Amino acid sequence: MNFLSGFSDVSLLQIFLVAAVALFASVIGGLAGYGTGALVPLVLVPMVGAEPVVPIIAISSIFTNSSRFVAFVRFADRRKAIIVIAAALFSTALGAYGYTRLTSAGASLVIGSMLILSVPLRRLLRRHSVRIGERGLAAGAVGYGIVVGGTAGSGVILLSLLMAAGLEGAAVVATDAVISLTSAAVKISVFGLTGVITAQVLALALLIGLVAIPGAFLAKAFVERMPVHIHTAILDAAVITGGVVMISSAL
Repeated sequence: MNFLSGFSDVSLLQIFLVAAVALFASVIGGLAGYGTGALVPLVLVPMVGAEPVVPIIAISSIFTNSSRFVAFVRFADRRKAIIVIAAALFSTALGAYGYTRLTSAGASLVIGSMLILSVPLRRLLRRHSVRIGERGLAAGAVGYGIVVGGTAGSGVILLSLLMAAGLEGAAVVATDAVISLTSAAVKISVFGLTGVITAQVLALALLIGLVAIPGAFLAKAFVERMPVHIHTAILDAAVITGGVVMISSAL
């Protein structure tokens, strides 16, 4: 696989646009807890189509989650991480395989629907302060696995599950990073075996991953200059708009 050939069908302007959105999404993620998987598809789908988006996000997430893992691993709740990983392992692989069987229109519908639903889902769970035990966490992880395996922008579900299980602050970030790394590895394995990881997928994923690494440090610089709820509102508006556009293009 020739890595540089992955950019053969992408202009310099498009490369710059992807890099800029990836950096912005990484900063938003550092402030609001999620963002890369929700925002980056908005620029990728018009550029390369819907089919490669989830594989691209899966590979690039290795970079973003690795940096969070290194920074916060000592805060991780290992027991809860193991529960989620064990419960979601098979369903994540199943969801990833199901995604590889979708047509371009089907992939657009799946990603667009997930982006739109993620906004009210996050607000609903936070409003009702849902609390679950370890069995509830495991049951929720099975459903999360199916969703995360076949969509982008589903990180809000895992964050909501962990907070409902009693985690907060750095423990949420750290445990989320541990679980997300495992989920990404499972998805990449499935996508690799089914042949959907092309030179273009790999090139764009590495571009997004490398550019997103400084995002956490920029987020730290911005965190005292703008309230988090403003960033979250901007993200919600962009995610819903992008989801509507994707669904409209598929129909």
